[in-house]
Amino acid sequence: MPEIGTAAAETPARAVVGGGAPRRERRRLRSPHSRGYYLMVAPALLLSGLIVLLPGVLTAVAAFTNWDGLGLHAAWIGLGNFRDLFTDPVFLASLRHTFIWMGLFLTIPVFIGLVAALLLLKRGRSRTVYQIIFLIPYVLAPITNAVLWLNIIYNPISGMVGYANSRGLNLSSPLSSNNTALYAVAGVDMWHFWGFLTVVYLAALRQTPLDQVEAALVEGANGWQVYRYVYLPSIKPTLQLMWVMITIFSFLAFDYVYLLTQGGPAHATEMLSTYAYTAAFSAFEFGKAAAVGLVMSGFGLVSAFLFVWLSRKDETE
Repeated sequence: MPEIGTAAAETPARAVVGGGAPRRERRRLRSPHSRGYYLMVAPALLLSGLIVLLPGVLTAVAAFTNWDGLGLHAAWIGLGNFRDLFTDPVFLASLRHTFIWMGLFLTIPVFIGLVAALLLLKRGRSRTVYQIIFLIPYVLAPITNAVLWLNIIYNPISGMVGYANSRGLNLSSPLSSNNTALYAVAGVDMWHFWGFLTVVYLAALRQTPLDQVEAALVEGANGWQVYRYVYLPSIKPTLQLMWVMITIFSFLAFDYVYLLTQGGPAHATEMLSTYAYTAAFSAFEFGKAAAVGLVMSGFGLVSAFLFVWLSRKDETE
């Protein structure tokens, strides 16, 4: 009986202590120091609101109007822009090209980057040199890379295609064919991107605990088994993050497409971004371009939610 009474006496005491904690937290939030923190964060929040939030809201509103971008007056047309989009064969083609682009980037550069990272993992001091070399295309300006490929590789007169023609192969520039133009542009962008993935994957691989690798080798695991059961689970969060980022970047792809083909020939390389650019700055249909932007943002949000869901699923497991 005395023990029961002691426990009962301790319980209210804990409740009092626990009930006082929220009050202390509220007082801490109201302290002058916390107000100073908010004041320091306020400029960043204001800048983000003016640059990101406000334009985003205005774009969402413009998507439901016929705004031409030349004045402040626009008529509300509801879903008219979206109906026009999904009945436009050029928009549907650009949507299909964007998904093809995403499929290419989720496979080819990811595979090359993983293989290159695994090969560099066993290198010594030369690993840094290789990383610098692989990053050179990524740090160069897109216009530089585009000019290099246009004049050195794809040029049918003075480039490698022209050299092949001088040897009797009778090749045409892949950028001039409806069947190959999209893959030729994607090849340039993948060449510029895979080195970045290599560096990211290599950094993730180097974070794998060495004791797990050594234990797997002691147990007689071969190279593939070590990668499959040790390295791959370790870099899984990095792989998921890069897949999401690649998906988002695929819907934002613009620079290499516009620099190399401007969406041609005959809309063979038209992407959602180039379609929106043409609608806004050539046809002055800013409302329609804003609708395309909402579609692109929707796919990006789906990718972000998928990443968050996968991350939480891994944490619960």
